[in-house]
Amino acid sequence: MRLFLAVFALICVSAWAQSPHRDLYLYKGPDREKRLLEGAQKEKRAVVYTSLNLKDSVPIVQAFKKKYGVEIELWRSSSERVLQRALTEARAGRFAVDGFELNGPEMEALYREGLLEEFWSPQLVNIPAQAIPKHRHYVADRLNFFTIAYNTRLVKPDEVPNSYQDLLDPRWMGRLGLEASEVDWFGSMVKAMGETRGLEFFRKLALQKPQLRTGHTLMGGLVASGEIPLAASLYNHNAERLIVTGAPIKWKALTPTFGRPNAVAVAKRAERPYAALLFADFMLSLEGQRLIKERNRVPASNKVDSNLNDFPYQMIDPAVVIDEADKWEKLWSQIFLKGQAVKREGE
Repeated sequence: MRLFLAVFALICVSAWAQSPHRDLYLYKGPDREKRLLEGAQKEKRAVVYTSLNLKDSVPIVQAFKKKYGVEIELWRSSSERVLQRALTEARAGRFAVDGFELNGPEMEALYREGLLEEFWSPQLVNIPAQAIPKHRHYVADRLNFFTIAYNTRLVKPDEVPNSYQDLLDPRWMGRLGLEASEVDWFGSMVKAMGETRGLEFFRKLALQKPQLRTGHTLMGGLVASGEIPLAASLYNHNAERLIVTGAPIKWKALTPTFGRPNAVAVAKRAERPYAALLFADFMLSLEGQRLIKERNRVPASNKVDSNLNDFPYQMIDPAVVIDEADKWEKLWSQIFLKGQAVKREGE
C-alpha cells in the first residue's frame, strides 16, 4: 500500500526510544482508576487523532466529557492522513497528539515507528484475543467485517450466495459490485484459499465484469437503490445502517469472513498521558462499546451483544497488510483495474 511508503523515510529518533509514561500505562494497582481520573482532570483534555467520522465520534467524546469532565479534542481525517500527520510532527520533534483511534494497518505503522506505547486496561478481559496484537501497543475497539450485501427486491432468497464460489454463477454476470480498493481483503482471501486456488477464483470473479466503486458507503447506497443487485464485499455495518432506515438491503457473512480492526492507542510521548489512557479505557469499556454499537458500528467486545459480529471470523493481520502490500496491490490492479493505481476511500 503506497500510504506506507513514507514510513521508511523516517529514521529512529533517540527521543522515541523510551516512553516517560510506561509505568503509568502499565500500572495495575488497586488505585488505578482513581489515579487516572485525578490525573486526567488536572490535565483537563486530551488530543486524539481519529479516522472515525464526526457524526459517530462526537457523540462518543461528549459522553466521555459528561462522565469524567475531561475534554477530548479530535482531529479527524482518513487513516492515511492521520498517519502522515503523526509522522511529520514526530520528525519535527512535536508531540501534540495524546491518543489515536484509527485503522489497524496505520496503527501498526505508528507502532513500528515507535510512536505508540504498550498499555494495560482492565477492559481487555472483554476483548477477543485476535483483536489484540502480541506487542499490545494498540487494541481493537471496533471491527469492519467484509460480507456480501444484496438488494432484497432484486435478489430472491434462493438466489442469495451461500459461498464465494456462488458469485461465479452466470446469473451474476455484470450484476456484481466490488469496492475498488479491497486489497487487504483480497490478499487475506487468497492466502486463506491457498494462493493458486485463490488467484484462480479472483480471476474468474473478474470475468463476471463486476462494477467497481470506491467507498463502502457508496457501494451500500448503490445496492440499496438497486443500481447494483449484489455487492461481493461490503462492511456489514454499512448495510445495517441502511436496514434500520427500511432500505431493501441485507448482508450475509460467508466463510471465511475477514474483519479489519480499528483500534485505540496511547502516544508514547503524550503531553496528557492520564487523559489519553482514560479515553482508551472508556472506548474499550462496556459503556464505550455500547456507544459504538448505537452508532451501528461493530463493537470489538465479546460482552456487547450484536448480530454484526455473531459469526465465525478471522482478523486481517495489519502486519501482513504492510509487509506484503506491494504484492497484493499489484495483483489486484492487474486483475481488476487494468493496471491502474488503487484509489482508496476516505476512512
